Amino acid sequence: MADLHVSKKNISKLLTDIKGRKFIIPDFQRPYKWNIEKCETLWNDIESFSQSEAQDGSDYFLGTIVSYINEDKNQEIIDGQQRLTSFFLLLRAFYKKLESMPEDDDVKGLKNQIAPCIWDIDPISQKVKDFKNIHIESMVATEEDNEVFHQVLETGIADSSLTDNYSKNYIFFKLKCDSYAESNPLQWKQLCVTILTQCIILPIECETSETALTIFSTLNDRGLPLSDSDIFKAQIYKSKVSKEERKDFTNTWKELTQTCKYANLQIDDIFRYYSHVLRAEANDKTKEVGLRKFYSIDSNKRLKEEGLMDDIIFLANFWYYVNTQENPEEYEEEYKISQESQKYLHCLSLYPNDFWKYPTTVFFYVNYSSEDFSNEFTEFLKQLISNLFTKFINYPSVNAIKDDTYNTCISIFNGDGLKYRHVLNKELFRYEIVKHSSSRLSRALLLLHAYLNQKQQNIIPYTFDIEHIFPKKWQDTNYNGWNISDALQYLDRFGNKIIFEKKLNIQAGNGYFGIKKIKYAQSQIATVLDLGNYPFSDWVKKDIEQREEQFIGDILSFFEKYIPVEV
Repeated sequence: MADLHVSKKNISKLLTDIKGRKFIIPDFQRPYKWNIEKCETLWNDIESFSQSEAQDGSDYFLGTIVSYINEDKNQEIIDGQQRLTSFFLLLRAFYKKLESMPEDDDVKGLKNQIAPCIWDIDPISQKVKDFKNIHIESMVATEEDNEVFHQVLETGIADSSLTDNYSKNYIFFKLKCDSYAESNPLQWKQLCVTILTQCIILPIECETSETALTIFSTLNDRGLPLSDSDIFKAQIYKSKVSKEERKDFTNTWKELTQTCKYANLQIDDIFRYYSHVLRAEANDKTKEVGLRKFYSIDSNKRLKEEGLMDDIIFLANFWYYVNTQENPEEYEEEYKISQESQKYLHCLSLYPNDFWKYPTTVFFYVNYSSEDFSNEFTEFLKQLISNLFTKFINYPSVNAIKDDTYNTCISIFNGDGLKYRHVLNKELFRYEIVKHSSSRLSRALLLLHAYLNQKQQNIIPYTFDIEHIFPKKWQDTNYNGWNISDALQYLDRFGNKIIFEKKLNIQAGNGYFGIKKIKYAQSQIATVLDLGNYPFSDWVKKDIEQREEQFIGDILSFFEKYIPVEV
């Protein structure tokens, strides 16, 4: 790799060597993510080093920075921007403190050392003539706070009401400088010199972006491991040839970032869901591999496909719709997910793993343009719930559904429906479901049962509680023939549980049934309202047994509509 140069530089030399040019944080980079905790760790490390090893002439190694010279002769930072940005903020805080101090020889000398690290200085007077001529510029396309960063470096002032990391971290460094200067006036000046001369960076300077991006793919920022999507963003950006293509891509990535943020998704999630579309299209039944390995096949061929980002944005908007029940702003492709579908999506959201999302993604990708998509989607979700829930009840592990899920994705892509290969043994199901009253599936089953009530029209709040009709916190008394032995056997059975609005559940407390019925009658959940109208004031073993039989019967009747029943 001939176009690669590695050197050893202290902070002062690293930042002053850039004179006449700039460090550029390019538009495909991730936003500035360091928080106060990481800045505090950096400060404490340097402070401790300054008072110990630094006095023996030792160096403090800060890691690497990977960059390349772009066509404007500026230094584009490919890896290490979090660290570099933090040091600019730290040095600006020192300089701000120096500006407020009487200018003796020491203060003047320190200002003359720090100033050329942050700004261009006049070659004759050695003073800063324009504080806007900063040595670093962030162009991160998905970063809304670039201007704040530049303003902080120009003025040395940060608005404490802002919540961006630039402002918060600068204020933190400024407070540290002020307090340290007050309590350690002599050591404070030496700390400043230590940072400039004994904090060491290994800059890896490349002549081309391709070399820099290759190295970037194998390195991590200090404490901030690169996500798969960070790598994908860099690789896709690298594959774009013209400035216009790169600009379009960064705008698209910004849109993707915002959509995922508001949908409470990670960008990695969307790439994972899409991988199952590609697997289905390729009839790939092999074991699932990591995202990086999947997309890096044939020199990142999949990341270079023409329609990749269109599909990723399309699926991100779908999952935004699923998670928020709203069409993304300015999204042209409108489709409707019925309230009935939303009920079943709510149940699936409580499934113990994410495997339900893969066939759901493939079904949408293939069928969204159908004239009857809304009804088809509802029927698909009913089948999916029936297959996944019954499979989990009999075999509660991820491995039990992996192969079936891969086959189902292929089958859906080819228009052949679901391929979960099992039949429903009704007697075995009745026996096994009782064991799951306290399992990872119990919330999903209780929610499904609530939605199966024909009077349940609205979507149930996602923050619902599980209510024990006979109170779980046993009162040490005999209540209508009950004793603690009976209670322990019946408390956690499905027949003694309902889903209940959180606020009403708190208000109902641990009272007995006759008292809690008053709060049940105020619920918007049909199964709870039914209990509020229950004709008796006691809730005993017989009631739990009867309700559990009804619960199992309702669930079983739903499942057997969509799964072959063993004769």
